Amino acid sequence: MTVTIVTTRLQEVGVPHMVWPAMSPDLNPIEHVWDQLKQRLDARTPPPRDLADLHVALVEEWNALPQNNIMRLVRSMRRRCQAVIAANGGNTRY
Repeated sequence: MTVTIVTTRLQEVGVPHMVWPAMSPDLNPIEHVWDQLKQRLDARTPPPRDLADLHVALVEEWNALPQNNIMRLVRSMRRRCQAVIAANGGNTRY
């Protein structure tokens, strides 16, 4: 129900929508953002000691992620989808 409401609202305000292949989470640029976040967390010294430290570290590192990297990933979506289509749904370099 919520998905339908959100989809309808996005259409009403003119936000472009992309049909997403069901088994293609690797296309999603957020996966690369999570990887960048993990790398930043792994590089922290000292590492987070407990859940509270982890929460603080996650917020700090999330806020420090370079926006140009995220925009580069978003802009790569057309190329990502074209590569998957060209590979007939097979593996791509992405």
